[in-house]
Formats: sequence, structure tokens, C-alpha cells
Amino acid sequence: MIAVTGANGQLGRLVINQLLEQVSPDQVVAAVRDPENATDLRALGVELRQADYDDPASLRKAFEGVEKVLLISSTVPGQRLRQHKAVIDAARDAGVKLIAYTSMLRADSSRSVLAAEHLATENYLVASGVDHVLLRNGWYIENHTAALPMAAEHGALMASSGSGRFASAARADYAAAAVAVLTQAGHANKTYELAGDTAFTLDDLATAVSARLNREIAYRDLSPTEYEAALLGMGLPQMIVDVIIDADAVALKGDLDSSSRELSTLIGRPTTTLAEAVRSALPA
Repeated sequence: MIAVTGANGQLGRLVINQLLEQVSPDQVVAAVRDPENATDLRALGVELRQADYDDPASLRKAFEGVEKVLLISSTVPGQRLRQHKAVIDAARDAGVKLIAYTSMLRADSSRSVLAAEHLATENYLVASGVDHVLLRNGWYIENHTAALPMAAEHGALMASSGSGRFASAARADYAAAAVAVLTQAGHANKTYELAGDTAFTLDDLATAVSARLNREIAYRDLSPTEYEAALLGMGLPQMIVDVIIDADAVALKGDLDSSSRELSTLIGRPTTTLAEAVRSALPA
């Protein structure tokens, strides 16, 4: 059996759906913190199990009879390492044979504020003695396209990444990579640097949006302080704003760019293009 933690999140749901194209529902465990909020997953025929990163007993029970686990990283900076350790310990104690972990691009050298916890998790997983796969996911293209309806309304994109390049891919691409390593042989104890095939700047994104809408959408490059104030003014929580500002800062340093083709190789197709992502975010 294959268990997916955080299965009711955006990435987790994509993984579950793509897994079901490869294996029967009775071989899939959707591990979620609150099963009451994931009844639609149960309707797919998978087994729904309660698994709270802050409740080790629930994790041990969730992994009973499971051979492989996809550990989708938790969302709260500062709490991740403790929570990830609990998942790894529970999986090891339950006899899980393989743990795949969704880390971040170049976690061992990235200057992102998120890198330290990801790298510490990787090191703990390697030291656990359980076979593992490190899926170092690049930036999600949806992190940018989610803001496109507002950009279309106001006639401009805002950020503070200057000419920084993002080798982004869609969540569905990263989900496909996770499914590949969970369902195919030969991936144990490997590390994959996963990124989109073609990097882009925010100017490139503005050009793609302009073409989609048939009117000009400009990119307004703000200072980090100005951009932070704008994001907070939109009602985003400080924790999320801090991650966005940091991402733009490290993009300027090249940390979110990559020439790796390991993602498209794993999934057996090109990654989602910028134009495709824009079309999805701005349907006709």
C-alpha cells in the first residue's frame, strides 16, 4: 500500500488522483489530519486514515500495513522539522520500506529561509535507515498564476523579483514525479532536482498575460518593503508574505532558476509551459 500524507492539500489531491491512474484504490491510503474534511477522497475508493503531524500515535496507526509513504512537507515554517521527524519515526516504526519527501530545489545550497528545515529533514530521513527519495521541488508556477485575475483587473503584475528567473513547474508536474517514484522501481536513495523546462522572469509572465488578454499588462517591480506592504494590504498573513518576499529575493540571486531536466525525464513529458499555466489561470 502507498500512503500520501497531507492528502487533502492541493498537491496531495493531485497525487491521489494520479496514483489512481496507476494502482487500484484499495492500494492507496489518503492520510489527512481531519477525515471529516476529506470525504470526497473516500468517494474515490481510497482508504481514508487520520494522520496528524502533531500526533505521533495517529501517524503510527495511519502507516500500519503501508509499504511506501509520500511525506508532503508541512506548511508552517519553524514547525516543519519537528513534524517531519514525527512522520519519519512513525513510518520507520511501522515497517515502511520507502519514504519519498517533497523538499525544495537545491535544499543543500539554497539561500531561501525555507531551505534549512528542508535540508535538516533530508538529513534526518537519510539517517533513519529507511530507503528514501528526495524530491527537491522547484517553485510552483501557481504561486504566480494565482494572482493573475487580480493583475488582469488592475492592469499590472506586482513583485520584487526584478529580472530573477523562476524555473517553475505546475503542481500537477510535481505530483506526477511523486507518482513515478512511488510506482516505479529504481528510485530508492536518489535525489532529484525538479524544475520546469523553461525558466521565466516576471516580465515574461506579464507578456504572456498580455497575449492572453489581448491588452497590455505591465510588470511593476517594487522594492521588497513596498511589495510587503502591498501584500499585507491585500489581507495576506505575515507568514505567507515573508515567504513570498524571500522567494523574490533569492530569485534575484538565481536560486529559483535551474537547467535541470530531471522533472520532465521522470514524468516522461515536457513540463507545463508558461502559456499553458496562464491559460488555465485566465480561462476564456
